[in-house]
Amino acid sequence: MQEFIYFNKDGLDFPLSETIQVTNSLEGLEDSEYIVSNSPEVDAEFYAPEIDFYIKNSQDSLEKKMENVQKLYELRSIKFDYAKDIPYTQDVSNKVLLVGNESQSKEFISKVGKKEFDLFNVSENIVKNISGHIGNLSVVIDDDGKDIILKVDQIVWFDAPEFAFKQSGSFDPVELSVDVVLSTIRDNIEDYEYKKFTSYDSSICQYHERREEICARCEDICPTSAIVKLDEEKHLEFSQIDCLGCGGCISVCPSGALEYAPTDSESLFELSKLFKGTIPLIIPKKMQLEDLEIDLKENILPFTIEGEKFLHEASFLTLLQESGSSLIFYSDFLSKGTNESIRILNDIYEKKYNKKAIYIAMNKEELNEALIEVDFVENSRYTFNQVNIKKRETFSFRLKHLVGEEDLGVVKTGEFIHYGQVKVNEDNCTLCLSCVGACNVDALIANVHDNSLRINASVCTSCGYCVATCPENDCISIEEDTLALNPTWFTEQTLAKDTLFACVECGKEFATTKAIEKIANIMAPMFKKDPVKERTLYCCADCKPKIMMSSYMNNRALYNKEQE
Repeated sequence: MQEFIYFNKDGLDFPLSETIQVTNSLEGLEDSEYIVSNSPEVDAEFYAPEIDFYIKNSQDSLEKKMENVQKLYELRSIKFDYAKDIPYTQDVSNKVLLVGNESQSKEFISKVGKKEFDLFNVSENIVKNISGHIGNLSVVIDDDGKDIILKVDQIVWFDAPEFAFKQSGSFDPVELSVDVVLSTIRDNIEDYEYKKFTSYDSSICQYHERREEICARCEDICPTSAIVKLDEEKHLEFSQIDCLGCGGCISVCPSGALEYAPTDSESLFELSKLFKGTIPLIIPKKMQLEDLEIDLKENILPFTIEGEKFLHEASFLTLLQESGSSLIFYSDFLSKGTNESIRILNDIYEKKYNKKAIYIAMNKEELNEALIEVDFVENSRYTFNQVNIKKRETFSFRLKHLVGEEDLGVVKTGEFIHYGQVKVNEDNCTLCLSCVGACNVDALIANVHDNSLRINASVCTSCGYCVATCPENDCISIEEDTLALNPTWFTEQTLAKDTLFACVECGKEFATTKAIEKIANIMAPMFKKDPVKERTLYCCADCKPKIMMSSYMNNRALYNKEQE
């Protein structure tokens, strides 16, 4: 099977690789299957508008264009191979709720066939609540003081309020036009298709099954009901059908528990490797390329992505270092997580290279300016095999290489992306290691060789669960939103250390000295009249019952002797 096809009625004035089928006619292509096409007229898994955008606008030489067009096809092919955005379908019937005033409703109904929809028409002021999703919506209506639940499959709401879009299946003709909404809801009937946009690893989630709510940024930032907290169980519930695929939750997830299914971290790494020797121009799908005419100076290569919000500090730094250049992010909207990631990386690059890492362009004028300024960054290229490595560790490894042996000072993180330094009051720490058990990103470590508690600050998410878990008062604290650019930040630092206490009976070391002393200080006053019980405070688990039983037997023998 030929995977790549290039179709243009006017042909192409330079040759392409043999792996790409070039044609100026659609004749005979009906039964062919392709993975990537430059044209929407050819049936393929991926339509790649960036191919013609690059050919039309690039200032590269013909030889370079041939090489880069091949890369653009390969980029799409890698996305196809690695994508985990599984498709699903939902049955949708013709039951439609129409919400609007009299003139708006008349306008809509005038364009609808007689029996086309099973239509319910209500005014906005009686709609109280909406739940469910497209194909299965429950709408609570106030009927003279009584709540009535309408079961519908789709909602058409003129000038709809924000809450109407928390779930899938609501459409606003004021925003989209009546004709567009009608076309949309007609297309949705019978089999509505949607994709899985997020994958989730609960083992490193900083909300999942924790006693206290430490993190729920994904739910806070989600514009729909695609992510819901179940507070009683401390579980997250995901509704893929309600997900818009924007990726905002991915960019603010501190541990990497959430991944973007169309382009996860492994996929992005493989894609980034193809940008070696080029300058990436990141373009979200919503930014229409077909009519964008602009001068792409030499070595600029477009990188199209699905959602506009899923990129975070680790993914940006991967692309920056694999390409060895600064990059441009062309989008008319920046999510909170992405915006903060860009600011952090720009601060780091200014300190290290006196250059900007990422240029933001929100319109054509800003894109023109960014294209003039963006360039390669000398000595910034770095690669390592980051497959199966977590988000924080990826960023740590890459940042460690960037810092090298220098001390570049401190970069402040912020509201949505947290780094920090755990600190321990060693006088109060008994090395019970509750904090180590609480840390699910392996930032806190117990070192058995020297009986110490250590921290790798570079992977700490500054979540604070160690503070909440610690049984001691005034023991653990966190210096929040600090990212130190020096070599020690990336190595294990000792927070507390103690000697092991030896059992007074057998000599076996079984606990830290501080832990034994703490327990003894609490319990000794209660046992002061019983020296055997008091001695057990300093015994291992094996010896405690032995001396208690020995004491009991001695006392019993003494009692029996007295009775004789």
